Amino acid sequence: MSAVKVCAVNDVSVSTAVKVTIDGVPIALVKDSAGDLHAIGDTCSHGEISLAEGFVEDNTLECWAHGSKFNLDTGKPLNFPAFEPVPVYRVTVTDGDVYVDPTPQSPESAAS
Repeated sequence: MSAVKVCAVNDVSVSTAVKVTIDGVPIALVKDSAGDLHAIGDTCSHGEISLAEGFVEDNTLECWAHGSKFNLDTGKPLNFPAFEPVPVYRVTVTDGDVYVDPTPQSPESAAS
């Protein structure tokens, strides 16, 4: 599937996340501490918790319910109780608008 426009760049503040849904897939769109945009699966792999309601610190998103932190580039959990990664999606910005491709990236391409 091709990228879908989800919002304007200015709709997401630094160190925050917003939930977007593309074709029924919940995605957390995150602007990290450096102002870079990321998109990861919105549902914590430990439980049915929206990650967009969590806390952004540097290049991580922390689940507000149980404290698992996820790397925004790879989706990998950095601590327990989560031990499974969440999907990562490609983000592009064109003319001030944010586009997300709802096809999950492979772990190899997400890390690069």
